[in-house]
Amino acid sequence: MFNNLIESSSHAKEFKRRGSFLLFTTATYLVLFVVTGVVSIYAYDAHLESQNTELEITFVPLREAEPEPQPVRNPVAPTSHGGREASESVRTVLLESASNPTKVPDDIGVKASPVPPALSISKLGSYNADPPTPAGGKRVGEGTGSGAVVEMTEAPPPPPPAPKPVIPKVVNQSTGVIKGNAIFLPKPIYSNIARQIRLQGDVTVQILIDESGNVISAKAVSGHPMLVPETLKAARQARFKPTTLSGQAVKVSGLITYNFTLSQ
Repeated sequence: MFNNLIESSSHAKEFKRRGSFLLFTTATYLVLFVVTGVVSIYAYDAHLESQNTELEITFVPLREAEPEPQPVRNPVAPTSHGGREASESVRTVLLESASNPTKVPDDIGVKASPVPPALSISKLGSYNADPPTPAGGKRVGEGTGSGAVVEMTEAPPPPPPAPKPVIPKVVNQSTGVIKGNAIFLPKPIYSNIARQIRLQGDVTVQILIDESGNVISAKAVSGHPMLVPETLKAARQARFKPTTLSGQAVKVSGLITYNFTLSQ
């Protein structure tokens, strides 16, 4: 029991020592934080006092926009004078066309002449005018010296191409036509059972012939079920001439009828 009292006293002293250390450390950090804040405030005030509050404004002079150069155009010769249509080509000055390489002008300048180029039929006068050009025509021969005015009309559009014939994928033919085109048309086998029971009748088969003349499909349309199997075998073995339309081979569909009869 005495030992427990001694150990409790030592623990109390340890706790007291640690609490004093923690309190001292907290107070020290608090003082440092307050001192740092005060110093930063004074430093910021001193920085504000040293700043220059004057503003410097710089004006950049704007250059005046230069006018765009106007293209030099050769004025079109008027077609009338004084409200009346001119009956002939008249020019105040007979100038050769600038596009004629055979005649070079005497004076070369940078400004176009206000007088339109003279035609080969132009005459000197007090105004500039040309006779009206016929509708749909074009005046040719300006400055060529040929003295001719040629009227050019637009060529008529070419006729539309002839439409291509529409070729069907499958052509239906009658029984007679199909038999007429047959190269090999075998007869079906008349089974012994059908003969014994004296089974007779017609079996109609619809066939589909490809571009080469081979039967690619056979289907019974009518007839006794006992006669159908042998009939379909015979129909699939048949061969026909290829059918063409506009020079192109096509498929053909039609009916073939097989007759089963017993001889007397």
